[in-house]
Amino acid sequence: MDVYERLAQFLDTLPAGYPKTEDGREIDLLRRLFSPEEAELAQHLSLIAEPARVIARRIKRDPDVVAMQLESMARKGLIYNIHSSNEPPKYMATQYAVGIFEFQVGRLDREIAGEAQDYWRSLPTSFWEKMPQLRTIPVGESIPVESTVMIYEQAENLIQSQEKIRVNPCICRKQKKLLGVGCDKPLESCLVFGNGADYFERLGVGRAIDQEEALSILTQAEEAGLVLQPSNTQKAGFICCCGDCCEVLAIAKRHPRPAEILVSPFRAVVDEALCSACGDCEFRCQMEAIGVDNGYAVVNHDRCIGCGLCVTTCPDEAVTLVRKPETEQVPVPLNTTAHYIDTLRSRGLVSSGDLIRWQVRSKVDRLLTRI
Repeated sequence: MDVYERLAQFLDTLPAGYPKTEDGREIDLLRRLFSPEEAELAQHLSLIAEPARVIARRIKRDPDVVAMQLESMARKGLIYNIHSSNEPPKYMATQYAVGIFEFQVGRLDREIAGEAQDYWRSLPTSFWEKMPQLRTIPVGESIPVESTVMIYEQAENLIQSQEKIRVNPCICRKQKKLLGVGCDKPLESCLVFGNGADYFERLGVGRAIDQEEALSILTQAEEAGLVLQPSNTQKAGFICCCGDCCEVLAIAKRHPRPAEILVSPFRAVVDEALCSACGDCEFRCQMEAIGVDNGYAVVNHDRCIGCGLCVTTCPDEAVTLVRKPETEQVPVPLNTTAHYIDTLRSRGLVSSGDLIRWQVRSKVDRLLTRI
């Protein structure tokens, strides 16, 4: 088995997985992104961030050489790094999506864009069924005043809770433009927060913005008919503004029941008495979940992802969002660590014992590098 096949297997053990395709497109993409040396080193990282010297000791290599290679890989968006003023940089593995794919926004070219699209289109629609990487939150104006809404279910609240915000070009729209099939939706629409913003700053991608501009971007996204998708955590690390170019939405759209693979607490309902069958909601829907039949709009709740785009432009105020019954609500993990653990467990890849062993190995390796 060559180094790229082993790397593909390693990436498939990470939370979001890296499914194998019938024609090996996942290997073609890795060959495009990683050198053989980078592919080998990436397999020795874990979801626990560690200093270079710890990783070097584990693989019995020169710490200075490993540190240089890890930093180079982080700058290419192949792994994730964390910098702080009081400690040396730490490095950790990152999944393909959401992760490596999005981190390529600064180095994306036509070749990478083409390989990535071929891979996305080869994926089964069951991708992310067990634990979605993204969730859908409604645009603010679509939520009824009387509805019970959690803080993490409102984009405006997520923005207002952030101290550091960065806006990046949308990787999906940039990819499609390189392939000559892009849309005219806003390109600057990917909002990243906290450590993620720090990481993209080190990559030299995007620009720092304040809360006011971030809220303005949300308004522009709603006007353009974009779906708001933060990370599937209560403490969101980013918000994607997704449209026709989005690979995640494309996979969901191919699924017979998109509502099962995109977490959302809401669904759309139509008041037949108010509906004039104008068709605006049908045009706005990204999931083909709503259409006009027998003189009024009808919602297919298996396809509705609760984004609220059909609500904000309804001239009759006939469409509203309602909270799903408790039996259909999917718990949202508190943070990225909890989400990773839940995802791995849902895929049968990790147990409590495995987590303890990872933590013990990391602590032992750290202690041994100080001897």
